Amino acid sequence: QVQLVESGGGLVQPGGSLRLSCAASGSIFSINTMGWFRQAPGKRAQRELVATTTSGGSTNYAGSVKGRFTVSRDNAKNTVYLQMSSLKAEDTAVYYCYAYIRRVGALQHVDVWGQGTQVTVSS
Repeated sequence: QVQLVESGGGLVQPGGSLRLSCAASGSIFSINTMGWFRQAPGKRAQRELVATTTSGGSTNYAGSVKGRFTVSRDNAKNTVYLQMSSLKAEDTAVYYCYAYIRRVGALQHVDVWGQGTQVTVSS
């Protein structure tokens, strides 16, 4: 069994900062991509990419967060972070951690999702 546990969500004022963390645990052989997606309130069950990073350090960002958010990763701890700055009301969403994981004894990687953490940007 493999799970992702997120932390760090909450309420922040516009222009503020927040840091999310996500740790993977369980019978993990290797992790390829890790990152974050989000689902805004009222949007029809649609998760959008926020940022991802590979085990080699390559990163990918949504255009709407580029320059404001930074994704990073500690491979030794199987943990991914999302540093969010200059937050806007439109960043309000449930943020989901994602990882592409190969379990011990498995031949292929599979998608694994966290339970989600709420980020609310409001004055």
